[in-house]
Amino acid sequence: MAPINERMNIGKGINLNLIKTNKFKSNLVSLYMEMPLDKDDVTKNALIPLVLKRGTNKYTTNLDIERKLEELYGAEFSLNINKKGERHVLRFTIESPKGIYVEDEKYFYDVIDFLKEIVFNPYLEENSFSKKYVEQEKENLKKIIEGKINDKRSYAITRCIEEMCKNEKFSIYEYGYVEDLDSINNQNLYSRYEYILNTSPIEIFFIGDYDDNIVEYMEDTFRIDRENIVDVPREKIINGVQTKNMVREDMSISQGKLVMGYRTSIPYEDDLYNALLVASEILGGGPNSKLFRTVREKESLAYYIGSMVYKYKSIMLIDAGIDFDKYEKTLEITRGQIDELKNGVFTDEDIEIAKKSIVTSLKSVTDSNYLISEFFLSQILSNDNSTIDETIESILNVNKEEIIEASNKINIDTIYFLRNENL
Repeated sequence: MAPINERMNIGKGINLNLIKTNKFKSNLVSLYMEMPLDKDDVTKNALIPLVLKRGTNKYTTNLDIERKLEELYGAEFSLNINKKGERHVLRFTIESPKGIYVEDEKYFYDVIDFLKEIVFNPYLEENSFSKKYVEQEKENLKKIIEGKINDKRSYAITRCIEEMCKNEKFSIYEYGYVEDLDSINNQNLYSRYEYILNTSPIEIFFIGDYDDNIVEYMEDTFRIDRENIVDVPREKIINGVQTKNMVREDMSISQGKLVMGYRTSIPYEDDLYNALLVASEILGGGPNSKLFRTVREKESLAYYIGSMVYKYKSIMLIDAGIDFDKYEKTLEITRGQIDELKNGVFTDEDIEIAKKSIVTSLKSVTDSNYLISEFFLSQILSNDNSTIDETIESILNVNKEEIIEASNKINIDTIYFLRNENL
């Protein structure tokens, strides 16, 4: 049986999500803070968790934190900065062995306390973040931001989104901008942290074994006094294409990176959304897809090619690694494959293979307690109460006519090509 989320409100803008499962030898707790994605705040938002992990009121250094994690039977602590549509989401996660495996049924209360200590009780000097920690983490964040260029495929996708959505918040880079770092200091960063703590919607997930005592302890632990909670608005969906963009960027590279951005005008609430997912899978979802069979196998134009739907913004990207002189031919054949999709030139077998791939991906969510928390967070952010089984059923019910209808809403918006600077 697929996991089910039991969600309860435990404070102003704070919800506790309980997913009971005996599948794993560990329990996982994740705390997510959600805020609007905003250019003025994004760099501070990204810097805050990096500073928080440096030390707390109780564990003032990295070494102290590592020692405590060892005491908690080698518990693993991680954090992440992500954008989900036009939301900026900070994640704090701790995973540790179940009590029955360490002969200490009660130690998990210490795990919960540790997570709260990291998030809510930072190490302070004179009622502010440590100046030393902030300056050091600014340098680390600078390296992260500058390092996005190292993965050329990921960089090209990011740049296509920036150009395609340049007047939309979705274009904002989740780790922020180097030029903003100089204006950040320990005091204004701490003020931003206090604001986030007081006003951001918070979702807490527990995946594993629990009893009423654990639930009650978590309710008490994470129930804090809060101010007015900020409203994180639904992403704006652009209907139709206003102007088509073609962007070329030169760089010292040996393989071209082509990214094609499409508007679909199909929001995730729409009845056609699942049909769009199947259409994208048929088009470029794997080795059985139309693009892979034609562009890569038949014509030998690409080293890789695939398509992906971005759920919250209702856009689809096709990205390919190609030789520089294969640019026009790759575009031509890709357009032809999309036209075939729109005209229903695909088989029942194509549909079944695509559905099977999506269903396999959905089922694999249950193999990871982290992926379970991510799945249910996505459901919450999109106001979708469907379980994994119900989501699978809706995918299986998609028919060919719906796929064709969804495909006909796919329209090119931006073509981005990262090529060699000597061309």
